[in-house]
Amino acid sequence: MTPTAEPPATGPSAFLPRSFRVAAVHRETAETRTLELQPVDGRPAPAFVPGQFTMVYVFGVGEVPMSITGDPARDDRLVHTVRVVGAVSRAIAGLRRGAEIGIRGPFGRGWPLTEALGRDLIIVAGGVGLAPLRPVIYHVRAHRAAFGRVSVLYGARTPDELLYRRELARWRRDGAIDLQVTVDRASAGWTGLVGVPTLRLRQLTIDPARTLALTCGPEVMMRYAVRELEHCGLDAAQVHLSMERNMQCAVGLCGHCQFGPDFLCRSGPVLRADRVLPRLAIREL
Repeated sequence: MTPTAEPPATGPSAFLPRSFRVAAVHRETAETRTLELQPVDGRPAPAFVPGQFTMVYVFGVGEVPMSITGDPARDDRLVHTVRVVGAVSRAIAGLRRGAEIGIRGPFGRGWPLTEALGRDLIIVAGGVGLAPLRPVIYHVRAHRAAFGRVSVLYGARTPDELLYRRELARWRRDGAIDLQVTVDRASAGWTGLVGVPTLRLRQLTIDPARTLALTCGPEVMMRYAVRELEHCGLDAAQVHLSMERNMQCAVGLCGHCQFGPDFLCRSGPVLRADRVLPRLAIREL
């Protein structure tokens, strides 16, 4: 029932792109798109663990790593949310329905959902950091009785930069999880919370003995999230972070994603905070 964190892919999927066709494109923000991808060969899409990533290849342009952001229960498609930050991500965001791209993977270690069984979950996401956590929310909602209280704190700089707004409204409305959405700067018509999501942590009712926390977003936000969670009684070993670095081979050969002693494509991208936090204060890393 619960997916477990797996080591990186091996065999042909680690080196040879598999062709996928763009089935749908959804505009999230001015510079962010969500693409639904279907296998060209008609076989099921690869199974993945929430938190894993693939290498997405635009023919003639290049390849970049992307978190898988869809429902892990579906085997008919892969879903990726891409923010424009460079030439390859711009090309991916500009794809239209019917275009073909290459996919390698999935790779990496995902969120510890087996460890989370029967426990309360706190999810803290900032900006596009919600994307790697979206599959966790899908899974928790589909198996709600297997988890305790689930609190999701999600923040963006402005209302226009919030991802998955229709889903956020549905999740808030049905009450399966405690969802709090906040923005740094309110605009006209915004009636929700204002402020960074980490400031909401001390307002939660937390039982440290039975709580696990997951966080993804800007590194400065994740550092503050860990500090606030420690203030609430959690140990850093109970907090898991998703780290981003420049991954190129995805199998631990090229060294581009090295983060101290870890290659994030193999040891991560999800790591425990007690393992990561001391390194986050070192600029050179």
